[in-house]
Amino acid sequence: MRRGELGHGEAARAERLEHVAARRVRQRGEHAVEDRVLILNHTVKYLPGGRSVSRCGPMPVRRRRARREDLGLTKAEFAVLRRLDSPRKIQAFLYGLRQNFEPRGDTCNSVREVLRTRRAHCIEGAMLAAAALWVHGEPPLLLDMRAVRDFDHVVALFRRGGRWGAISKTNGFALRWRDPVYRSLRELAMSYLHEYTNRREHKTLREFSRPFDLRALRPAQWVTAPKGAWTVAERLDALAHTRLLSWREERALVRRDPFERRIGALLQYRRRADPERSSGRLKK
Repeated sequence: MRRGELGHGEAARAERLEHVAARRVRQRGEHAVEDRVLILNHTVKYLPGGRSVSRCGPMPVRRRRARREDLGLTKAEFAVLRRLDSPRKIQAFLYGLRQNFEPRGDTCNSVREVLRTRRAHCIEGAMLAAAALWVHGEPPLLLDMRAVRDFDHVVALFRRGGRWGAISKTNGFALRWRDPVYRSLRELAMSYLHEYTNRREHKTLREFSRPFDLRALRPAQWVTAPKGAWTVAERLDALAHTRLLSWREERALVRRDPFERRIGALLQYRRRADPERSSGRLKK
């Protein structure tokens, strides 16, 4: 039964019960059924009967500071994140990771897999950075930047003095760290516009998302996921995105000049000879 099918008094009562059940879910990490209202991972469904509370698998962890037990990491894995106790240290660690060129096809590796292989591309590095921030009491936030005829780019967000900064894993020189000096996420995203280009030298950045808090997912979906953290990529794709440019501003954009092209060709890591080539997204 849907809420629209309930009478006015029943709908009001059902809404009150939702809050009761949702509070129980948050406190106990359970799924709850309260008189036709089922709270299942924060999804509400109306059921034809009864009142009960049933235990189930782990719920998302909403702690301000992530513990090793929350993340499901080994002591050695967690020790790496514990050492990364500032955004600068996290960024330096990402710079030291080799680029994941995905020689065997598209990947969205978990934090655990990145720590094991010491390789990452943008979304993989952003998730590791977010996990390290969370370990030290900062929210694990991601920002998705959407492009046309080009790859998307994902960064981890942090704030200092009310200003936004970004931690980024990229193989080029431009789409990297951003100091916490930006008053809004729009300002931060716009700082990437000029150098965000494709192989034809077109400036391709068009949209940015609202922040995505990884605490909305279970750590098993992105920290230790053995088959990849594809849920994160899907959730980022589903977020509302905001346009950066009007149609008139887009038409006014010019290509990079020859000098900029030469500088833009600089890479931190070179791809090893491999007959397989990947064509996936989220690899800036």
